[in-house]
Amino acid sequence: MLYENLLVEKVNQIGVIKINRPEVRNALNNETVTEILAAFDGLEKDPEIGVIVFTGVGEKAFAAGADINQLTTRKATEAFKAGSMSDVYRHIENSKKATIAAINGFALGGGSELAMSCDIRIASENAKFGLPELNLSVIPGAGGTQRLTRIIGKGRAMNMILTGEFISAIEAKSIGLVTDVVPLEELMNAAIEKAEKIIAKGPLAVQMAKLVINRGFEVDMDTSLLIESLAQAFLYTTEDKVEGTKAFLEKRQPSFLGN
Repeated sequence: MLYENLLVEKVNQIGVIKINRPEVRNALNNETVTEILAAFDGLEKDPEIGVIVFTGVGEKAFAAGADINQLTTRKATEAFKAGSMSDVYRHIENSKKATIAAINGFALGGGSELAMSCDIRIASENAKFGLPELNLSVIPGAGGTQRLTRIIGKGRAMNMILTGEFISAIEAKSIGLVTDVVPLEELMNAAIEKAEKIIAKGPLAVQMAKLVINRGFEVDMDTSLLIESLAQAFLYTTEDKVEGTKAFLEKRQPSFLGN
């Protein structure tokens, strides 16, 4: 499939979605968000793909937020519209496949929210993060108020959102918003290397780990431990568990089939 605003690539078992609007710092208009969903669905359904990486084209921006021209005409009902930016990001967050944001510059507003919907975030040294929506008298409406709070804590999230201040990649790492900071020229290699580590794991275990962490984070400890035990019980029944333990004992690399 051809896209106007994206470049979609496959690197072995890794799918890469690149936002390709560098002339507007990869701003996320409605058409781009629709294409992101289509591209993501295609990679998610591809049995050969184990990890999906998001990044931006160019050296300045991962994604510099929503398209302001479209925001000026947005109606109240669009906040609840199916296929909205919020819906798309929730779909990414709940994917059975692991996701990585390789943040190559500004990640502002909806761009920052896209990064936060991914499982792992790696930033280049020149990256900057911010949620400046209050400057336009709106709020971060694609999960920013909720995911940022869960990732870095209420106090820090409140400060970033209420002031609209940008933070550097180094500060983002210090507060847990990203896990790694690398030179820009090493960013994609770092993301691919991280993806390859995940692909080497049992794919069913990756799915269950995501499910348990995401669902368990939002409930009480007893319920989260029950979710964990049920997921573990399922994994005990799989052929991949047999292969993984057998390979370990035989001191060889496992060959997981997702069964």
